[in-house]
Amino acid sequence: QVQVVESGGGLVQAGGSLSLSCAASGSIFSINDMGWYRQAPGSQRELVARITRGGGASYSDSVKGRFAISRDNAKNAVYLQMNSLKPEDTAVYYCNADVLYGVRGSYTYWGRGTQVTVSS
Repeated sequence: QVQVVESGGGLVQAGGSLSLSCAASGSIFSINDMGWYRQAPGSQRELVARITRGGGASYSDSVKGRFAISRDNAKNAVYLQMNSLKPEDTAVYYCNADVLYGVRGSYTYWGRGTQVTVSS
């Protein structure tokens, strides 16, 4: 069993910064990609940023240049530094981890999310 837990959400004024953390634990041999997604009320869950095991990062256009994703493979952790926050960044932020099971393939585990609220 694998658990994925996010932390670091909260309330911040527009223009401010927040840092999110996510750690996977349990029966893990290796993790491939890890990512951050978000879901605002009444909207579908959308990709924010993803990072490969080797550190290759990709971002949605809406956060490019403002957010930075990083990871620590030894800790099975991924981080999201969010700068220049805007009210439209308000959402529940979810972390996921693609856990590798060798010849059995992989499985994506999700966290329960952490609320980020940006006031204008």
